[in-house]
Amino acid sequence: MRMTETAGRTVTAQRPAPPAVAAADLLATAAETLRLETAALAALVERLDEHFVTACQLLLDCRGRVVVTGMGKSGIIAKKIAATLASTGSPALFLHPAEGSHGDLGMLTRDDVLLALSYSGETAELLAILPVVKRLGVPLIAMTGRRQSTLARLAEVHLDCRVEREACPLNLAPTASTTATLAMGDALAMALLRARGFTADDFALSHPGGALGRRLLLRVQDLMRRGADLPRVRPQTPLHEAILEMSGKGLGMTTIVDEQERVVGIFTDGDLRRALARGQGIWNLPMAELCHPRPRHIAATALAAEALAQMEAERINALLILRDDGQLEGILAMHDLLRAGIV
Repeated sequence: MRMTETAGRTVTAQRPAPPAVAAADLLATAAETLRLETAALAALVERLDEHFVTACQLLLDCRGRVVVTGMGKSGIIAKKIAATLASTGSPALFLHPAEGSHGDLGMLTRDDVLLALSYSGETAELLAILPVVKRLGVPLIAMTGRRQSTLARLAEVHLDCRVEREACPLNLAPTASTTATLAMGDALAMALLRARGFTADDFALSHPGGALGRRLLLRVQDLMRRGADLPRVRPQTPLHEAILEMSGKGLGMTTIVDEQERVVGIFTDGDLRRALARGQGIWNLPMAELCHPRPRHIAATALAAEALAQMEAERINALLILRDDGQLEGILAMHDLLRAGIV
């Protein structure tokens, strides 16, 4: 909708409605887009060679950081590649080339490696910072779609990311080319990850705030209940007193411990239902006659995710944590895992 003035009057003009497009045409365009981008990725596999290996070696030998740079859409891809490298064991950051000419090049040191992205290889803002890069002696890895471009020729290593055509029906909007460049960046990051022996625990250290980090970092000892929060009764404790202990601690169970605090059994809500099915005369029965003698347990140092897997596999809601001598050290309940975001 737009506003126009006619003879002193303001007239509201309706924009023409877009032409109707058949669902089949929409689906056909989407399918062609995916086909072209898939073909671009398949072509990258065929072009992997010694240049990729050299690029990996430069990055592995880097004593500083991998500085990734690019303008426009390439800049967006560069940010993603920098983030992927940083989270998989290769310290990295993004440098905006235009800002680089106005002071941000100060973040580049002689110990770094510069990874520059430009499909044309002629991006003016990138070429403007190359004299400083060369003066510092910073190794340059270029990712372009033109092997004879200025950026490719000035780089120590060139990674060929060319595509036959963009997925854009006009062959204009960066689509297949940005997908190919992003995939090449992922290939670098994953090759480096494997070469460094980067593990799931290493990954978790850089993702402590997310669900994945919690699953990989939190251990049973970080979540388990201790001390006065642990329900426990003696083998001779009658059922009616044990129920009070269960209700007071709110875990739907109680442990049975001997005089040395060693666990000799467990009594749960399920055991209570089974006891009630026996009929009258159960309230004064001792726990030694009613408890389950082989409670499930787990080590305090085990990952919380391992505890969750064990609970799910055995269909139980709590695990005991025992010391080497069999004494009760803690209890981990399903509620504790839910509260910590492990589930």
